[in-house]
Amino acid sequence: MIFKHIFNRQIKAFPLTTKLIVTYTLLTIVPMGFLGFIAYYQYTQSIQEEVGEYVPRLVEQVNEKIENEIRKMEYFPDLIYQSGDVMTVLRDSAASSQSKKLRNEYIVKNYLTRTYLQNSSATILGAFLVSKNHVFASTTVPYKNFGFNDGTLPYADALSSLGGMQLILPNQANLSFEGSPSYFMLVKQITDFDNRKNLGTIYIAVDVSFFEEFLAELQQEKNVTMWIATKKGNIIYHTEQSKIGSVDPEIGQYPILNGSFRKNQDGEKSLVSVSESRELAWVLVHSMPIKNLTEKTDLVRNATIFVFMVVALVTTFISISFAWKVTRPLYELGSIMKKVEKGDLLVDIPIHSNDEVGILAKSFSSMLAEIRELIQRNYDIELRQRTAELYALQSQINPHFMYNTLETISMAVEDEEIDEVVTMLTLLGRMLRFSLSNKDSLVSIQNEVQHIEDYLRIQQFRFEDRLQFNIEKESSLLNYYVPKFVLQPIVENAIKYGLEKRKELSLFIHILEDRRYKENDEILLIVEDNGPGIDFEKLEQLNERLQSDPLAGRDSGFGVINVNARINMIFGEQYKLEITSKEEEGTKILMRIPKIDSYQAAILMKREELNKKNGEN
Repeated sequence: MIFKHIFNRQIKAFPLTTKLIVTYTLLTIVPMGFLGFIAYYQYTQSIQEEVGEYVPRLVEQVNEKIENEIRKMEYFPDLIYQSGDVMTVLRDSAASSQSKKLRNEYIVKNYLTRTYLQNSSATILGAFLVSKNHVFASTTVPYKNFGFNDGTLPYADALSSLGGMQLILPNQANLSFEGSPSYFMLVKQITDFDNRKNLGTIYIAVDVSFFEEFLAELQQEKNVTMWIATKKGNIIYHTEQSKIGSVDPEIGQYPILNGSFRKNQDGEKSLVSVSESRELAWVLVHSMPIKNLTEKTDLVRNATIFVFMVVALVTTFISISFAWKVTRPLYELGSIMKKVEKGDLLVDIPIHSNDEVGILAKSFSSMLAEIRELIQRNYDIELRQRTAELYALQSQINPHFMYNTLETISMAVEDEEIDEVVTMLTLLGRMLRFSLSNKDSLVSIQNEVQHIEDYLRIQQFRFEDRLQFNIEKESSLLNYYVPKFVLQPIVENAIKYGLEKRKELSLFIHILEDRRYKENDEILLIVEDNGPGIDFEKLEQLNERLQSDPLAGRDSGFGVINVNARINMIFGEQYKLEITSKEEEGTKILMRIPKIDSYQAAILMKREELNKKNGEN
């Protein structure tokens, strides 16, 4: 207990700067180093396990592809049946003269050359047709040890027992070609189907180099070695040409023939993946050094160490700087007071202790909060006054529109166009009821769309074929609410300036859900026209006004600026109009508003009503 008391006293005796630096270091650098080591170890182990499971599947797939390719070659021997001349030669028991022998030799060799050496997609080294102790051969390179005299003819003593096509591996025959290419032979007996007699046997030697295109996808990593060997270890194909024909003495010691295992190879650890062919008498082996797997993890480790050192230096610097600031709280508080004196009331006052300086900082912070609250109250009063002005704007109806509409109706009466007069009066009456009877600042999208459609139809009576419009709306949005009269001012501007310089004008109004964000809690109201557009300088000025104080310098009547101000005041500063335009191409005005249902609209209108009353008081 005494030692604990002494220890606590010694800790308290340390300068505050020292205690902060030590604490910050223990809470950041030590945990970061420990977590970095654990993450590196786990990442390395997971990489090796994943590759150990993934590579064998690839090796098995490649083995199956090779099997499928060889299976496609099963029809090669049967091509001999397509030549009637060759079959006639094979049926001929004996050539009566030397010239006939030469002729038969020419017929068979010519067919073997054309069929197997020139027109085959595979790399065929040679085709041999053995019949009645005679060998017809056609090869791409010279060969030796295939015949009767030296006793090296494969299956020379048991030709009749071959049955279907057989596969002969290089270690099963003495046949060799110039350059010692590795190969395998397809062997099949030729039978006369008329009398079921054996006419001979065909041997097709296929170069194993076509394996390379299948093995290429497994050799993308450096230092990867692959080979194909018989179950006795005779290597048929190897990525190192010098090892083709040699023997893999360890193949009998592999713990598995389908999967992967680790082993020491040439002084380094390797991951060996093996796949035994299901139909062919060989094994496909893939060997990759373990260091290949850890190269990326080593890079991650080095990068982590570098980042750790940088972070350690940065955090140490931050801790020293932070401690320096904490030990001088009075100086900091004095600096903050000077900022407040200059009018910056949004300063942040850090409070780190409950000592006298902390109590002073809390008191000063409380005083600032009260000042900000008073300023906010004054701002709210001014906001209510401006909101009251907006209500006055909403009740206006463009007198020019009324005059032009009544003039159009008068002309229609003179022309005795009774149906048009009735329609226009109906539309105008509905517009007036919407404007005068509904005192709410928010209306449903359905009512707003109906109002603007009535307005456009009246304008169509006036301008006839010069004005076309199309309204596209999503039915699921019609019950949401928008500020009243937000579309009419924009449409009025489009018609006014569009028909001044255009004989015809097309308007497109889109009301759709804003799907640019996952929340889908906003609605887009888009008004497009193909009018003369806005020149670049005027467009910049207009956008600047939209981004500035929403009520500063507003136009009289309903205009784009007023619409922008209403949206901004009702929904917040983040909601503004967006205008894009190109001269001679048209103008597009995008209005983004939140989804407001009837309940939310009622709350907003009640709040506006209270603000209006408070502003009047």
